[in-house]
Amino acid sequence: MDTGAGPTGRDGRAKSTDDARARAVSRRVPLFSGIAAVLLAAGLGLLIAARFDGLPVEIDEEWAEEILEIRGPVGIFLATVMDRLGGGIIGVFVVPVLAIVALLLLRRPWGAAYFLAASVASAGLVQLLKQLFGRARPEDMLVTSDFGSFPSGHVANAATIAVTIGVIVPRVWVWAVGTVYVVLMIVSRTYLGVHWFTDTIGGALVGVGVALILWAPFAGPLERERLAWHPPRFSRQRAD
Repeated sequence: MDTGAGPTGRDGRAKSTDDARARAVSRRVPLFSGIAAVLLAAGLGLLIAARFDGLPVEIDEEWAEEILEIRGPVGIFLATVMDRLGGGIIGVFVVPVLAIVALLLLRRPWGAAYFLAASVASAGLVQLLKQLFGRARPEDMLVTSDFGSFPSGHVANAATIAVTIGVIVPRVWVWAVGTVYVVLMIVSRTYLGVHWFTDTIGGALVGVGVALILWAPFAGPLERERLAWHPPRFSRQRAD
């Protein structure tokens, strides 16, 4: 006689319900966090446009002064490399295509789809905010840049890459490398004088926010794909 205590009974149904709720909560966390990040970016841009008429705020001026004091040939060369890596043909096409191809070769199609969706959405939102706020760039730019200083497209792209790859390959060293990459991009954009510091913060918020928002709908397929690629140890031991 079935007492309802087995895996197919009441306890089993309760466990399934708990698991479903846990998955729902785990998806809501990145979703709400991503929305908050994007709203913060938009709010920062709105504040700068409305309160300061797009002009640099105090932290922008202080940061720019510090950058000018340490600017030199070696730093300019390295920052220019970051400029090419994060934008133009290399940053917009070559790097994303290489990443997508690598993920497909590693049999991570959902990872490739997530990376592509986040990259396109992040770039689109950056251009929308640039047109919306129309903030003027600094006057002492060392490289040619397009219209709109807020937010930084290079930093948004770097942050999107860092988060998406960190989600696809959840390793501490991957997140560490991604964080360093974003910080270097922030420094390089202000080092070349193409962005104010607050532009880079806005870009980072956009990149992180978009990647987190899109993580929510991709969470299930990405997790199944990750487990298929790296099955849990206990499963392998049980099979042995």
